[in-house]
Amino acid sequence: MLALVWGAVRARRAQVLTVLFLTALASAVASAGPWFAAAGSVRAAAADVASAPAAERTLSVRRITETGGDPGGTLDRFAADVRGMIPLPASDPVGGLVVPLYVTDDASMAVAYRQGMCDHLRLDGACPAAPFEAAISVNTALRLNLGRGDRLDLRPAPDAKPVSLRIVATYALDDPDGPYWSNTQFAADGGHEPAFTALGTFRADPLDSPAVSYDVRVPDRLIRGDDGYDLASVLRQADQDLARASLRLVYSTGPLLDTVARDRAAIGRGVLVAAVQVVVLAWFAIGLAGHYTWRDRRGDAALVKLRGGGRGALLGLGWGQHLVPLVLGALLGLPLGYALARLLAGPPPSAEALVPSIAAAGAVLVGGLAVLAAIEAVALRRPVADLLREADGGRGGWRSGLADVLLLAVAVAGIYQSRAGSAGAGLALAAPALVALAVALLLARLLGRVADRGGGAAVRAGRLRLGLTAVQVSRRPGIDRVFALVVVAVAVFATAVGGYAGERTARAQRSAAELGAARVLNVQAANRTALLAAVRAADPAGDQAMAVAVDTTSDPPVLAVDSGRLGAVARWRPEYGPLDTVPAASAPASAPSGLPPITGRRLAVRVANPGRVPARLTLVLAHEGTGAPVPVRFGEVAPGERTLEADAAGCAEPPGCRILRWELTGATLSVRGLDQLEPSGVVLDPARLGDIALWRAGTAGDALELTATAGALTLSTDRAGISAYAVDTALPLPVVLAGAAPPEWQFTEPTLLAFGGEPTPVRVVAAATALPVLGGRGVLVDLDATRRAIGEAASPGRFQVWLGADARPGIVAALTRAGLTVGAEESVAARARELDDQAPAAVTRFSLLAGAVALLLAAAALGVAGAVDRRPRLEQLRALRVQGLPARVAVGTAYAGTAALVLVGLLAGLSAAALARPLVGITVPAFTDGWEVLPRPGALGLPALAFAGLIALVLLGVTGWLAVLSLARGLRRGPAA
Repeated sequence: MLALVWGAVRARRAQVLTVLFLTALASAVASAGPWFAAAGSVRAAAADVASAPAAERTLSVRRITETGGDPGGTLDRFAADVRGMIPLPASDPVGGLVVPLYVTDDASMAVAYRQGMCDHLRLDGACPAAPFEAAISVNTALRLNLGRGDRLDLRPAPDAKPVSLRIVATYALDDPDGPYWSNTQFAADGGHEPAFTALGTFRADPLDSPAVSYDVRVPDRLIRGDDGYDLASVLRQADQDLARASLRLVYSTGPLLDTVARDRAAIGRGVLVAAVQVVVLAWFAIGLAGHYTWRDRRGDAALVKLRGGGRGALLGLGWGQHLVPLVLGALLGLPLGYALARLLAGPPPSAEALVPSIAAAGAVLVGGLAVLAAIEAVALRRPVADLLREADGGRGGWRSGLADVLLLAVAVAGIYQSRAGSAGAGLALAAPALVALAVALLLARLLGRVADRGGGAAVRAGRLRLGLTAVQVSRRPGIDRVFALVVVAVAVFATAVGGYAGERTARAQRSAAELGAARVLNVQAANRTALLAAVRAADPAGDQAMAVAVDTTSDPPVLAVDSGRLGAVARWRPEYGPLDTVPAASAPASAPSGLPPITGRRLAVRVANPGRVPARLTLVLAHEGTGAPVPVRFGEVAPGERTLEADAAGCAEPPGCRILRWELTGATLSVRGLDQLEPSGVVLDPARLGDIALWRAGTAGDALELTATAGALTLSTDRAGISAYAVDTALPLPVVLAGAAPPEWQFTEPTLLAFGGEPTPVRVVAAATALPVLGGRGVLVDLDATRRAIGEAASPGRFQVWLGADARPGIVAALTRAGLTVGAEESVAARARELDDQAPAAVTRFSLLAGAVALLLAAAALGVAGAVDRRPRLEQLRALRVQGLPARVAVGTAYAGTAALVLVGLLAGLSAAALARPLVGITVPAFTDGWEVLPRPGALGLPALAFAGLIALVLLGVTGWLAVLSLARGLRRGPAA
C-alpha cells in the first residue's frame, strides 16, 4: 500500500502541490496567530506604559511624622521601613519632606526637601545647602517680587511666627511631566510652587512635623504583566498591609492596568477571529481541491475495487495521497508563521507561544484531512461503473442543498447576534464574513438557475458565445462552491483593507486632536505675557507658531490660544466649532479702547482724599514683555488734594507696562490724573478716568464702590487691599464650550476659576462637540484676553507652542532666543506611531494578513478548478469546432467562463462587504483606553473598496488567465490538435 500511495503522489504532483500550498498558507496564518498575539500584547502594553502619565507608573507611601530634630535620620528610617513592606522590586526610590505654610493670608506655599532635587531643577543660583536657604520658582519670584538674597517669610497660620528663608536661587522644573515630579505634594496645588530647602531646615519648630514620602517607579515589566505577574492584586494587598502600619499608599495604576488588560484581550480576540476565518476558508479550499482532483484518483479506486480491495484499503489509498502534502504544508507553515508574526509584531517575548502555534497548525492539518476524508468516503461509495465513467454528475443533490441551508442558518444567526448587541461574542465576531457567505450561497444558487435557463435560450437565439459560456458554467460541477469561496474571500479581504485604512485614519485624527497641531513644544515661561511675547517675537508673521496654555485641572478644563493664529497653525475640525468665533469675539473692536502704555521711569498721580483718615494707594503695572508685576507705591495719602510721585522700575524697558489695577486701603480717594516722568507724558487724563467702561471692581470678596464722574475715578472702601481693575479686554470673556456646562452655570453667571484668585465672568459664544487637547469637555478662549483679564495672578496649567506643518527649521532656536525654555517635542506622526502598537492597529494588521491569505486561497481554488476542467472543456469545445464553431468563439467562450466567474464573484464580494457595514455595524475598532472624542471613521469607504477590488481583480484575473491559457492555446491549434 505504501508503494501504491507513493506512486500516486509522484504521479500527481500538481494535485499534491496544490494541497501543500493551501495547507502551508493556512498553517502559516494559524501558527502566526499565537506568536503575533504574544508579541503584539507585549508591544501594546509597552506603548500603554510609555504613553501613560507618570503618576500612573509610580507609587508613593506617605505619613506625617515627627522628626525629633533629626530629619535626615527620619527620612532614612522611613525609607528602610517602607522598602521592606512594598512586595515588589522597585526602581529609582525618592524620599522627601514637605510642610504646607502660608506666604500671605490667603495664599499657601510649601517648604519642601526632595532627595536629588537639584539634579531635577533648572537653577538660577546655588543649590540650597545650608539650613534656611531656599530656591523658589521663577513664577513665584515674579508674583512675590522676590529675588536672590531676599527673605521669604512663611507661617503655619496667618497670625503665627514666621519661618524666614533666604532665597539663594530661582528654579524651573526639569521634565515636569516625568516620574520624579509625579508626587503632587511637591506641586503648586492651588497655591504657589514649593520653596525647596536643605534638609537641615526641618529642624525648626514649625517644620518638625512634615509629611514624609517615599516614591518609587514601578518597573514597566510588572505593569505589563510579564510572566503572568498580577500587579493589581499585589497593590491591593500592599495597601492593606501598609494601612495597618498607619502608612498611606498612593497609586493611580488602575486605569493603566485596565488598558493593558483590554489591549491584551482585544488582540487575542481579533487574532483568533481572523485566524479561524482563514482556517475555515482553507478547509473549504482544500475540500474543493480534493473534489476537483477526484477525477484523477477515481481510476485508482476502481482498480482497487476490481482487485477485491476493501473499504480500508480504499480509504488508505485516498487518505495516504492527502496526508503527505498536508503534513508537509503544516511543517512549512510553522516557520513561515513565525516569520510573519515577527515581521508584523516584532520578536516574541518568550517561547510560550510555541505549543499553541503547533496546535494551530495541527488543527489545519487535522481539519483538512477530515474534509478530504469525508469527500473520499462519499465518493468511494460509488460502484465501479460510476468510478470508471468520465462524466461527472451535476451540482449535487439534496445533501448540497441541506448544507447550504445549514450555512445560511449559521450566517443569519451571526447577523442577528451582532445586531442584538452582542458584537463582541459568539458568531457575531465573524458577522461580516457570514454576511458574505449568505450572499455567496444565494447568488450561487441564483446564478446556477440563470445559467441553466439562459444558456439554452441564448444558444437557440444564435448568441453562441453567451450561450456556451452559460452552459459551461451551468454544467461544471463544483463551480458554485468556487464562486462562493471567491465571494467570501473578496469580502474578507475588502473588510480587512477597510479596517486597516479606517484604523490608520482614526489614529491620525486622534493624534491631531490630542495635540492640536502638527508639532507641539512643551515650554516653560514666567507667565502668559512672556509666552505670548516670545512666540510673537519668534514668528512675527503669525503663520508658523502659536502660544497655548492648557489647564486640565479646572472645571471645566480650559484651552487658551492666540486665537488670531488658529487658522494658520492648528489642525481644525468641524467638531471644534467655527474657526473664526473666538478671534472675532476677542478682537480689539469688541473690547474697550485700551489704556496707553507706560514707558517712563517715574509716575506722578493727582489725587484727592475727601475724608479725615489717611489712605494708602498703590498702582500695579505689568511689563508687556516679561509679564512681571511692577507695583508703584505712592504711599500714604493725607486728607486733601495733592500730587504724589513714585518709581515705576522696569517700565522704561520696551515695550513698557500696562495698567492692571489700583489698590486702596481703607478710605475714599479720587484719582484725577496720572502722568509719567522721564520721559514725560500724560497717561490717564480726565476723559479716561471718567469713563466707567475702562474700570471695574473685583468679582469676589469685599465690595468696592467705584464711580467715574466729572473726570475722576473715585474709589471708596473701608477694607484693606481692595482693587479697581483696568478693563482692556471684553468682559465677560467669550468662550467656545464643548460638552455640558458646569451645573452652577444654570443658576449664576458663568465664571471660570482657572484665571487667578477671582472668578472670571465668561459668555458662551459657540458650542462644540469636542475641542483639541481637551476632548469632549472644556472651553476654548483667547490667550491674550485671559492674560489681560487675570493680570499678574498665577494660573495653573502648562504652556505649549503649537507649530504648523510647514514651520521653518529654525523656529525652535528662535523661540529659545526669545526667552522660552523648550522641553519635549511631540508630533502627530510620532503620536500616531505610538498608537500603532496598541490593540486596534495590531488587530487590523493581522486581519489584513488574514484577508490577503484568504484571497490567495480563493485564487488557488480558482486555479485548481481551471486546471482540472481543462481537458474535458477542451474536448467539448473541439467537438463543437468540428461541428463548425469558429475558433474565435471557442477561445472567447473559454475565457468568458472564467472571466464571468471572477468578475461576478468580485462584484458580489465587494457588494457583500459594503452590505455588511450597515447590516452588522462594521466600525473601526475602538481605542482600548476608552478614547471616544471624535466619531470613528468609516471602516469601509469607497477608496478602500476600490483599492481592495483592484488588488483582487489583478490577483484573481491573472490566476484565471493562467488557468485558461493552455486551454486557449489548444483551441487555437485547431480540432485535430
